[in-house]
Amino acid sequence: MSSDHEKIHSKDSDKISGKSQSGYSGKCPDKASVNTSNQSSRKNRKTMNKDLTVGDPGKVLWQFCLPLFGSIIFQQLYNIADSLVAGKFIGENALAAVGNSYEVTLIFIAFAFGCNMGCSVIVSQLFGAHDHKNMKTAVSTAWIASAVLCALLMIIGLLGCGSLLRLIQTPDEVFADSRLYLNIYIWGLPFVFFYNISTGIFSALGDSKTPFVFLAASSTSNIAVDIFFVTVFQMGVAGVAWATFLCQGISCVLAVLVVAKRLKEIPGAEKAPVFSARLLKRITIVAVPSILQQSFISVGNIMIQSVINSFGTGVMAGYSAAVKLNNLVITSFTTLGNGISNYTAQNIGAGKRPRVKDGFRAGVRMVWIISLPLALLYFVCGKYLLYLFLDSPTETALQTGMTYLRILSPFYFVVSVKLVADGILKGASMMTRFMISTFTDLILRVSLAILLSATSLGATGIWCAWPVGWTIGTILSVWFYNRGFTGSDSESGK
Repeated sequence: MSSDHEKIHSKDSDKISGKSQSGYSGKCPDKASVNTSNQSSRKNRKTMNKDLTVGDPGKVLWQFCLPLFGSIIFQQLYNIADSLVAGKFIGENALAAVGNSYEVTLIFIAFAFGCNMGCSVIVSQLFGAHDHKNMKTAVSTAWIASAVLCALLMIIGLLGCGSLLRLIQTPDEVFADSRLYLNIYIWGLPFVFFYNISTGIFSALGDSKTPFVFLAASSTSNIAVDIFFVTVFQMGVAGVAWATFLCQGISCVLAVLVVAKRLKEIPGAEKAPVFSARLLKRITIVAVPSILQQSFISVGNIMIQSVINSFGTGVMAGYSAAVKLNNLVITSFTTLGNGISNYTAQNIGAGKRPRVKDGFRAGVRMVWIISLPLALLYFVCGKYLLYLFLDSPTETALQTGMTYLRILSPFYFVVSVKLVADGILKGASMMTRFMISTFTDLILRVSLAILLSATSLGATGIWCAWPVGWTIGTILSVWFYNRGFTGSDSESGK
């Protein structure tokens, strides 16, 4: 199953860092290297950068991931705000339009997330190896490549979003609002890309607090601006789109400036090149599978959305509200998994492979502690949470949302383990294994959703596909992790 880029033994580690300054290839570091490392540690303390390769793994992960979890809540406020304001202040059709558009925006987010992961993993490995020169080059290389990719996506999106909305059978009564929302969103794509890359860099440097501060300020501002544009200026769906555009733009500019300042404070004996084809290749090896994963998930969600659309606006609105609540949980697990990726990458870069197994056990405990209250809340109180999005819901919309949450919430304990294992696979650059488990999950969910929706189960059959895909995907991800870190592959580092 392994490919060449998945080999992460000491020989590959030397390649990652270009013979790292810390000497983790097995040679004793000289005095200059020790002094550089000590200076770096002191500088890191001043700039909030954190070395994830020392200290108790459980405690280190909790300290690193707790701000990430807070960031998740505020990140979801971004996603929830538009739907909440649309549903409460405009109407059920507006909520359906925003929810329908959201599935399309996930395609663009997939590319931004892939760039985030590619940059974050490689920068983490180089930071763990104290190879600051190549680390800075990796950052600027990622920014340049992402700018080109973003420009291409904007052109494609602006020309093709109408056709895509027709393809997923968007009802006529919400088509115009869906298209308007998407067009405004696409113009803000540069903010989405550069903000995601910046947060990936912060995480790679062991700093999870700075992204939290940015998100806390911008997401709460987004809600206020959403309501202001909709209620005072009567801008409708365009108001929630422009509010997000404005707040994301401010956050992006500030994040990029702080990253640039942070990198300038990290010591380096010589100036780092602005671009490196070799590092772009390394970033691409991680980024492309992550983009494919998120893109296929987005395409799968669009296919599922087209099936849901055939059941009418009541089911669409109920699903749109419930999926926001579900995404809050899944995004929480995914973000914590990304934090575990940074932990894994730093420790592999520093040659401290045994700490990864301790990190997996600590990660599972962490996500299960989070799963318990959320699963109970959604299963028991889901109806009342749906009222946050639905002002005067139809019985169909309310029943759809409740059924969706009650079917999925008990399986949060399962999918959370998958996302922890996936985080380790990504941090170790074991992307082939990661893709196999992820695509298996997705294919099962989409195919079963289509098949079961055509039975007497109707729309309920769609929701039943999630637990099956999650369970099979989790079995594969954990098996791949065990082979790579505790089984026959662990000695060779495959």
